[in-house]
Parts: sequence; structure tokens; C-alpha cells
Amino acid sequence: MTTTTNTTDAPSADAAGTWRLGDRTVNRVGFGAMRLTGMPWDPAPRDRADAIAVLRRAVELGVNHIDTAAFYFLPTRSANELISTALQPYPDDLVIATKVGPSRSGTGEPDSYARPDELRGQVEANIRQLGRDHIEVANLRWGSGLDKEPGSVAEHVGALADLREAGLIRHIGVSNVTADQLAEAMTVAPVVCVQNRYGITERTDDDLVALTREHGIAFVPFFAVGGSPHGVPDEAGRAEIASVAEAHGATPAQVRLAWTLHRGPHVLAIPGTGNPAHLDENIAAGALRFSDDELARLDGIAAAS
Repeated sequence: MTTTTNTTDAPSADAAGTWRLGDRTVNRVGFGAMRLTGMPWDPAPRDRADAIAVLRRAVELGVNHIDTAAFYFLPTRSANELISTALQPYPDDLVIATKVGPSRSGTGEPDSYARPDELRGQVEANIRQLGRDHIEVANLRWGSGLDKEPGSVAEHVGALADLREAGLIRHIGVSNVTADQLAEAMTVAPVVCVQNRYGITERTDDDLVALTREHGIAFVPFFAVGGSPHGVPDEAGRAEIASVAEAHGATPAQVRLAWTLHRGPHVLAIPGTGNPAHLDENIAAGALRFSDDELARLDGIAAAS
């Protein structure tokens, strides 16, 4: 099965070019599945039919990189199940990346963090839920919160390397890590991507953006638009971002996404939404091109905040 061809006037996920995740080539604009179910603080779960329609629309627009996790669920919704229902039989070029490490109780509350010997069970759960025989990219999501936590990742990455040898996963990534933890992981196994919180006003990982580019590793920011799970951008640089957006006939959210893609050819976007209109806007952001002056103005926001 191949990806459905989109109409000529629709946004396309290939507008920002491609990058390699291991031996797979993906369009730099992808899709994050976290918001598909709705969030725990939302008044109600997202409509199931809407979520399935968004996934199918994303693939029609050329998305071939989807980020998910078994712990993306509500009591009545599961991101992995929605993906499986919407997209099977999967397009040949589709890369589904998942995360392992944290676990959540049946009510959705944070539960515990997996020991190295428990990672196999988490990988197998993702495989079952997605209806696949292996996982293309398994990201070790380090720590239980959104802030990076200290500690050695070597034993956990080693456990994933064993699962790769067993054929359960194809590639290994890491998430929520420091530059030192990435360097340590790379001594254990090849790493194809780093997923960290990063955006126009969240610049603590500039060193990781440079390090991953140096090693040909994809850098995949999360919360690039909102800066938090609640999706509410901070106030820093709001007027400057709005000014650039107006000049391009774009939205501030599109400017924030496009700015991350301007950080290097190895930077991938995985904006998530359950809204079809927002999906089109997110994908269209990959076509935005900023002048040197605009980039300088946007880059200066973090220094001024």
C-alpha cells in the first residue's frame, strides 16, 4: 500500500524536505498522537470519528512519521488503538515511533518507571496495540516528569539494544535526555533520534540540536507550539511572533513550528491535534520560509525573555 496522493492545493508534509530515521526516510513534518484521545483535563474525550479522520487526513497529506506511546490513553480512548483502526493496512512508507519507560494506571495517572527487564513487556504492548510485528523506532522516555532527570541511561538503552537484536524493534531513540545522557547512550547502541521539549522560547537544548546535527541524528522537539501539555504558549515574544506571522499570512502557531524546522535539516516536527483544520495548518507550516532578518528577530526572543 502506498500513501494517498493529495490534491495540488492542499498542504503537503514533504514541503520541508526529508530526513533519515535509521534506514527509513521520512518527511520532516510528522504527527504526534498524544492529543488524539483528548487530554485528561479536557471536559470530555475527543470524538472517536474525528480522531480517526484526522489520522487518515494526515497520511493523505504525506505524513509518514507518527509519534505515539502505549501510555497515551484515557479510560475510553487509546492513541495506539486509534492509529491501528484508522491506518491499517499501513502505508509502506509509514514510520511509527513509540516511547517506553513510564507507565500509567488504568485511570491515566502516572504509575511507575520501567526497570530494564520490564521494557520488553512495554515494547510488546505497543506491538500488540498497533497490530505490527515490530516497532520501527522505540524511544526511551527518560524520567517520569517533563524536566530532564539525572542518572545513567546505559542499562535501559542496553535492554533496548537486546530487543533490537531479537527483532522486536528496528531503531532506538532517546527522549527527555541531556547531552551527556545522549553521549552515553551512543556508546551502547546507535541512536537515530532525540525527542526533547524545545521551542522558540524553550532553548535549553540548543547544545543538543548542534550535537545531534553533528552526528546525523534526528532532533524531534515536542511541545514546540505550546511549551507544555496544556498547549498554552508563554507570553515571551508574542508580539514579535505575531508580526512575522502577519507578514506571511500565517498563524503564530505556524511560525513557532516553522522556526524549529529552520534550526537544521535534521529537525523534525511532530505537532499533534485532533482538529482537522489545525492539522492542515500544522502541515502547511513546513512550507514557511523566513528571511535572515526574521530569523534573527525570532532567535532573539529567547535571549530577551
